Amino acid sequence: MDNCIFCKIIKGELPSEKVYQDEEIIAFVDIKPQAPVHILVIPKKHIDGADTLPAEDAGLTGRLVIAAARIAEQFHLSGGYRIVTNIGKDGGQTVRHLHFHLLGGEKLKDSY
Repeated sequence: MDNCIFCKIIKGELPSEKVYQDEEIIAFVDIKPQAPVHILVIPKKHIDGADTLPAEDAGLTGRLVIAAARIAEQFHLSGGYRIVTNIGKDGGQTVRHLHFHLLGGEKLKDSY
């Protein structure tokens, strides 16, 4: 997608502080962190969100979660962490590209 900020990061057109990358996935530090550790884990393939995930890419979500768990180890989040995805405007998704937020580094507040 030409106007997708995450696609521009994947292409190297915008800077990011990358912490993980493989053939399908890239992860980088969120520029507006909501926790001491706030990493965005995204597929390199543009998918609008979990609500539009094609069945043939269902395994990709599992690989994103596995990557997030590896990153959590890298950041020594042994006390726990949260993996979140927002879906749509009402769900708080500000970038329409499937992504998971890895949050940790402190005791996280309860949320609904």
